[in-house]
Order: sequence, then structure tokens, then C-alpha cells
Amino acid sequence: METRTSTTPATTVARPAAGPFAAFTAIAAVVAAVAAYSSTALGLEAWVMFAGWVAWFTRPTSTRLGIHAVICLWLGMVLAVLGHTIVGLTTPIAGAVALPLAVFVLATVVVGLRTTPVLNNMLAWFLGMVTFFAAEPEHTLPGLLTLIAGSALGAFAGFACQRLQHRFAT
Repeated sequence: METRTSTTPATTVARPAAGPFAAFTAIAAVVAAVAAYSSTALGLEAWVMFAGWVAWFTRPTSTRLGIHAVICLWLGMVLAVLGHTIVGLTTPIAGAVALPLAVFVLATVVVGLRTTPVLNNMLAWFLGMVTFFAAEPEHTLPGLLTLIAGSALGAFAGFACQRLQHRFAT
């Protein structure tokens, strides 16, 4: 892909040529729009779809790393269920300390896995936890499955976007 270099006194920035830049942008926009429509058509929240999209693109260099990111996203959701359970069980005993205790446990797990192959995407883990806690599902298992489905759609959209952009570039 052709690039142009723009220089300012403080920085040098490589910018893609206008044609390919516009095409890559259009591909991403169309795929995102189709994914958002598909989410709502399936009764899923579009914002959850975007959690899968964002997770996919935390490591966009390969399909394998994208899949690893989605695994971390989903494990983060599952870990959030554990955190929710810890808070529920320890609140009667620990009171206001229950939440920090749960966060300590969750963060220890996630940060402790930062060098473990496949499970080393801390950003995707935390995105999964944020997704679960933001959704506040009334029923844990159905809520978790709905979040996994919505984020799977987003991850697939990220994969499709990546593949289409790669095809355009070659």
C-alpha cells in the first residue's frame, strides 16, 4: 500500500494514500453497520457486539491471535461471574471490603496470566469483565450466554473486516 509522509517539526507521520485509506475505512464501516443490524435483528445488544469487535482488534495481526483475544474476552466474562459471586458471598461478612476483595482476586488471575500463551491478552480479559458487569444480567447463565453470542457476532465481524481489508490490500 502506498504511503505518504507528512513531517512537522516534532514528528514524522506515515499516512496511507487516499484511495486505499478510504477503501479500508469503507470496509470497516460497512462490516460494522451489518454487524450492528444483525445484532439488533437477533435481539442482541449492539454494544455487546462491539465488545467482540474491540477484542478481535486488540491483536489484529493474525486470525490465531484474534481467536485468542476472543477466548480471553469470554474467560473475562466467566471470571466476572466469579467476581460477582465473591461479592455476593462476602458482603454479609466483609461489607464494603467485599468488592475490593473480589477485584483483587480477579486482577490477580488476569495479571498472573499475562505471560501464558493464548491467555495473555489482559485487555481482552478486562473487556470481558467490563462487559459482564456493565450488562448486569438478571440471570447469570442466560445473561452470560447472551453476552457470548453478541460478542461472538462482533468477533466474527472483526474477522470478516480483517479478511476483506487483507484481500483489498493484496
